[in-house]
Amino acid sequence: MLPPTQLPSQQLGAEQRRLLKLFGALGPGDKASLLAFAEFLNTRGSEQDEPVVPQQPDVAPRPEHESVVAAMRRLSAGYPMLDKSVILHEAAGLMAAHTLQGRPAVEVIDELEGLFGRAYQGYLEALEKNESQG
Repeated sequence: MLPPTQLPSQQLGAEQRRLLKLFGALGPGDKASLLAFAEFLNTRGSEQDEPVVPQQPDVAPRPEHESVVAAMRRLSAGYPMLDKSVILHEAAGLMAAHTLQGRPAVEVIDELEGLFGRAYQGYLEALEKNESQG
């Protein structure tokens, strides 16, 4: 055993000692989670320098007699990279126009497709802007 003056924990900084103390108090499952998270954080720094490759939409073909709700599901699944909260308000308005005002489904679906297309263009522009600033 090492003499008390040579304990490795005394060579560590305050943050490292605190982390070791907290780590020691965790159960086995939590220790594994903390290690996995630390490894993620460690690799994240090196990945931030790599260029971001935009995701491409993978939209299923439009069926002949598609409902507005089915179109929303199809478009949401085909554009997984989009933040749906950004387009939710306009999409809800279009769906309400169909449901409450009787607007034809074909027209509403055309507009939903345009809405998702414009949102995707915004996604690409945001990536380009981030790349030019980074």
